[in-house]
Amino acid sequence: MTYKQGFAWWSFNEAPHPDPDLLATAAAIGFDGVDFLPREHWARAKDLGLELAVIDGHDPIEVGFNNRDHHKSLSDELRRTIALAVDEDVQNLSVASGDWTGPPHDGIGICAEALGPLAAEAEAAGIGLLLEPLNTKVDHPGHECDSTAWAAAVVEQVHSPALTVLYDTYHMQIMEGDLIRTLRETLPLIGHVHTAGVPGRAELDDWQEVNWKAIATTLADMGFTRYVTHEFTPRGNTATALRQAYGLFDSARKGRES
Repeated sequence: MTYKQGFAWWSFNEAPHPDPDLLATAAAIGFDGVDFLPREHWARAKDLGLELAVIDGHDPIEVGFNNRDHHKSLSDELRRTIALAVDEDVQNLSVASGDWTGPPHDGIGICAEALGPLAAEAEAAGIGLLLEPLNTKVDHPGHECDSTAWAAAVVEQVHSPALTVLYDTYHMQIMEGDLIRTLRETLPLIGHVHTAGVPGRAELDDWQEVNWKAIATTLADMGFTRYVTHEFTPRGNTATALRQAYGLFDSARKGRES
């Protein structure tokens, strides 16, 4: 078995031509789950056979675990979200380092200090926590966790199977490039993958700089079994973009399984 495929609700709903019944369209194409789906749509997704793959563990992402002043409030919020995830069959919760504009500090250690006990609680509950590095060049200036190595260091310090890296190829192509080598070296620490075209967070087509067939094949060949979620904003027809992305990764998956 190789990876499942999902799509991010928020990015497809920001499309110039959003699909009037996105959940049903995605389910008909063959998608397995959805990320960041608003709560009012959870029952509909479940009825269509779509898993709730990821929701926000806390909000906003600018306020995170890299600041001890926020540890108590964020830990309380995340514990409530873990309980909700158990009740509603949510698989993963996203967590964030937060922004940092102060003097140099041990942000990795401070994050691990708070996330360690929370990861233990999440593990006992059967819920995953995902730490995502974000790009600071285009979308999230000031965010402290802006590299694969930074996120991986937190995961390694916490040392719980419940905490893994959400490896977003869009963000890390902007910050680092070298996606395939990074996937190969870091895959044991990666619990979820996001895709989007660079530049512009658009479709996975020939008008951007990532070789998606190679990415899909790498993940399939390495036996990645978790979610690859498409988090781009289509410029054209939403259903067509969903089918194209799904088909591209499904071909690599079927090649692995044959």
